[in-house]
Amino acid sequence: MKRYTLIAIALVSLAAANPSRAEDKKWTEVRIATEGGFLPWNYTKPDGTLAGFEIDLANDLCTRMKVKCTITAESFDSMIPALNAGKYDALIDDVAITPKRQEVIAFSKPYASICYTFATSTNSDIASKLEADDHVISLADGAAVNAAMEPLKAALKDKTIGTLAAGTSVSFVETYLKGVVLMRQYKTPDARDLDLVSGRVDVIVGSKDALNGAVAKQGKDAMKIVGPCFQGGVIGKGAGVGMRKQDTELKAMFDKAITEAQQDGTIKKLSIPVFGIDVTPQ
Repeated sequence: MKRYTLIAIALVSLAAANPSRAEDKKWTEVRIATEGGFLPWNYTKPDGTLAGFEIDLANDLCTRMKVKCTITAESFDSMIPALNAGKYDALIDDVAITPKRQEVIAFSKPYASICYTFATSTNSDIASKLEADDHVISLADGAAVNAAMEPLKAALKDKTIGTLAAGTSVSFVETYLKGVVLMRQYKTPDARDLDLVSGRVDVIVGSKDALNGAVAKQGKDAMKIVGPCFQGGVIGKGAGVGMRKQDTELKAMFDKAITEAQQDGTIKKLSIPVFGIDVTPQ
């Protein structure tokens, strides 16, 4: 009995010490973490300020929720631990909603759809074997995935592929291209993309939206998109706002604001100039 009493006291003390755990928390300020280096979703301008699609969207959502928001740059691989430690209240960084991540944090409804494709240097033999394909293939459709993977595996055999460390691209490669390619992980998209252009990796994989941004930055003479786009499964249901599981009221607030931004066309309005496509979840 004493053991359970001590545990109860400890839980009460923890809730008091960390107001984000309290059930009656009134949200007037939300601390948001983003990477600040994931062009064009989010990036850091020369003057040190943050910009990009997600920064504009975050500010819009915060206005709808009538809360003050502070947005801070944080490395991707430390975001979730920092969130659960109470350093931030929300993550907005093209974080895919996957079953594995849902074990440790909660997500809002998706604010952007995501599909994964590939990019290679324009003068590579991969570029001569694979063309860009606008088809989006669900990873739940085994037959379609197998058919799409055959030419990919043939073109990528024994090539070095660049992924972002701690990202869903790693899970995708390990699930579908294990034994076919050599994987090299990078902490930042810029480092990955520069290694592709310089020939240190043969191909990279990531969200089509982000890779389109990389092509725009590096130049169409340096990089090109190849292959089909895959969605769902290990890639997730789309990008959502990450939060602590106990912050149910904050989740409800973000869900309501995202729904409004979908319905009034704000997500479409913000995404088309950035990505060239509407990323509004359907």
